[in-house]
Amino acid sequence: MEWLRLFFLHPVSFYQGAAFPFAFLFNYLCIMDSFSTRARYLFLLAGGGALAVAAMGPYAVLVFTPAVCAVALLCSLDPQQVHRWTFCFQMSWQTLCHLGLHYTEYYLHEPPSVRFCITLSSLMLLTQRVTSLSLDICEGKVEAASRGIRSRSSLSEHVCKALPYFSYLLFFPALLGGSLCSFQRFQACVQGSSALYPRYSFWALSWRGLQILGLECINVAVSRMVDAGAGLTDCQQFECIYVVWTTAGLFKLTYYSHWILDDSLLHAAGFGSELGQSPGEEGYIPDADIWTLERTHRISVFARKWNQSTARWLRRLVFQHSRAWPLLQTFAFSAWWHGLHPGQVFGFLCWAVMVEADYVIHSFANEFIRSWPMRLFYRTLTWAHTQLIIAYIMLAVEVRSLSSLWLLCNSYNSVFPMVYCILLLLLVKRKHKCK
Repeated sequence: MEWLRLFFLHPVSFYQGAAFPFAFLFNYLCIMDSFSTRARYLFLLAGGGALAVAAMGPYAVLVFTPAVCAVALLCSLDPQQVHRWTFCFQMSWQTLCHLGLHYTEYYLHEPPSVRFCITLSSLMLLTQRVTSLSLDICEGKVEAASRGIRSRSSLSEHVCKALPYFSYLLFFPALLGGSLCSFQRFQACVQGSSALYPRYSFWALSWRGLQILGLECINVAVSRMVDAGAGLTDCQQFECIYVVWTTAGLFKLTYYSHWILDDSLLHAAGFGSELGQSPGEEGYIPDADIWTLERTHRISVFARKWNQSTARWLRRLVFQHSRAWPLLQTFAFSAWWHGLHPGQVFGFLCWAVMVEADYVIHSFANEFIRSWPMRLFYRTLTWAHTQLIIAYIMLAVEVRSLSSLWLLCNSYNSVFPMVYCILLLLLVKRKHKCK
């Protein structure tokens, strides 16, 4: 069973898999009403602490420290100021940690520690939860803890009031992966009664297990194809297009498997049901919408559906608050959040231009293409073009060295984004002439 060995040899998959018994235990104790609300918060927090130490070792301090500082800021600042300060602190801390990775890779030329890479990934997810919670407090969706604590309250009262925040930031089902869960949803799931809603479905988890099995089998087959063929360094002309497409397919299969595993862990712990959905709030949306991602002919749709919870978080955090060039600012911030590696800067800025081109090109096409045969031909052509552009962007983001990025840019694959850039310039020029 080569696929099984490869899947669980990945460190994050191993630790996520090891967390399943504790997720089921938490769910069982909640169903049996054996837990008080405070005990549930403590169980999730203790599980997060234990998982962090097991997966990250001494680097777990890099996650615990900003979590403690974030809670201190959330509990002490005015609701209108809390988001600005927590955002600045969290992104500054994360950037310093990413600079440590840059120093190791680009200055020392040494491979980074696996535990340190897991820590950085967890830190990025922590940034999502911290900023999401601070925005909720700033917008009045969540009551600030500072309002409920009297100036002469004892230390135990302060800790009890802050416990839900600590638990939310470090709860073990979402520590190493998974869709972003809002604080309101988290609180409702922890406090909710299992008599009203089922906390997880056995059949839903079984279906996710089958999906992971299928994806990993395909992953093994594609890995053999990639290993047997030429690489980006020794491919020639049109062969490079096939190399980039298959390699990007391998990356996508890996992402899909891990997202479904993360989603399964959240469901096993009871955080994937409709229990935590408040009125007017979007329901739980998993990160992997494989059907839409693989059949869409729109780059903009792919951008919204790829890692959906992160896309929604970026839209809320950056896009909706940007007055000028919101699309460019959103993708530039995404590059910063991911670590500002050269390939990431190039890839995300290229993605921003491609999304803008996508809006203009498809808007023009919808006005002039009327017959269904031409629409079918247009959709097929743009689907293939979209998949090849996404493969190009994905490899740019994933490569670490400048030499590999240079090889990608000098290959025939650069033709596909260049076509969209030229069409964007021509159509924008035409639009201005018409006005």
